[in-house]
Amino acid sequence: MVETPVSPKGPIKTLSILGSSGSIGTSTLEVVRSHPERFRVAALAAGNNVGLLKEQIEEFAPRFVSVITEEAALRLRNELKGTAVEVGFGSEGAVRAATIEEADTVVSAISGAAGLVPTFEAVRAGKDVALANKETLVMAGPLVMEEARRRGARLLPVDSEHSAVFQALSGHRGEDVKRIILTASGGPFLDLPTDRLEGVTPGQALRHPRWSMGRKITVDSATLMNKGLEVIEARWLFDVPAEKISVYIHPQSIVHSMVEYLDGSIISQMGSIDMRGPIAYALSWPERIASGIPELELSGLFLEFSEPDPGRFPCLGLAYDALVMGGTAPAALNAADEVAVEMFLEGKIKFTDIYGIISRVLKRFTPVEADSIETILEADRLARRLARELTGPLTG
Repeated sequence: MVETPVSPKGPIKTLSILGSSGSIGTSTLEVVRSHPERFRVAALAAGNNVGLLKEQIEEFAPRFVSVITEEAALRLRNELKGTAVEVGFGSEGAVRAATIEEADTVVSAISGAAGLVPTFEAVRAGKDVALANKETLVMAGPLVMEEARRRGARLLPVDSEHSAVFQALSGHRGEDVKRIILTASGGPFLDLPTDRLEGVTPGQALRHPRWSMGRKITVDSATLMNKGLEVIEARWLFDVPAEKISVYIHPQSIVHSMVEYLDGSIISQMGSIDMRGPIAYALSWPERIASGIPELELSGLFLEFSEPDPGRFPCLGLAYDALVMGGTAPAALNAADEVAVEMFLEGKIKFTDIYGIISRVLKRFTPVEADSIETILEADRLARRLARELTGPLTG
């Protein structure tokens, strides 16, 4: 009889989930719900959706939870009177959730730059991190990876593309890799004439043809900045230089990414369009567990790939530029993008102005060595201020 392997840290893995009310967080809890014999929840950090968080608390019984604002925390404490659940808020609350002693694995799914500090603190605490917050490595890749090596923490990718690469690299030597190939759906405007992109509305940009994601990442998918950020993340996560990372448009979103080897072989990872797959793999690695995703129908399967058009997707090139600039430039890139996307969603700038703002920020930004989290956060603040100043002429 074959003995069933267990988690390297014990038969039950204890989780802290950062971003539990978002799409990745709720999908993670679906996986946990399906495997109560394997996972339990020690902490949850959410936005300000107190109603949803209370439901999660009632079902998964964490010891500690956190929300963004003090007002939401006071409301939640009032609703949890008589229970043993502790409630925190703000960045301190997120860091507490990320470093809570009981958790051996932290799911990093807070959106945007706000996820950097709690994720870095989880690494410093020696936790394994199931990483869905790409901004952590975009902003502070070298620092985070060095700290992970120092603390013995493992970063396990949750993004479908990086999970695919992680799986395609398994069992192979790093020196045999010719290149990593990240796939992109192309978003909702892949076939829209470029002269009509200027008139794209936020509502149109938020209608992704394949994936259901948060608002910011959906717009980034439409500009292909999301793929640019993933290039930077892959550079640090897999220790591969930028020139060995390619991006191809793959509208079907069936091949989640590929690795090409020196002998000409290309190994791809395919699957249904459902984030529970990569989440389950990150949580159960090096094992595999049932994720609940639909079976991929192979009969009649059609796959196509093409190189991105730089004229349609200029934001992708900015990410490569930021990598070449080095230092705090990727942090500035990310900050400028967050500001520009927010302005677009508020109807203050045009869709095509997103590229213009980020490009102008990078041209005016002087990167310095990214030698500490404080330095990176200062670069983030500076780039945001610069981006807002640069929107003045654009918004009239």
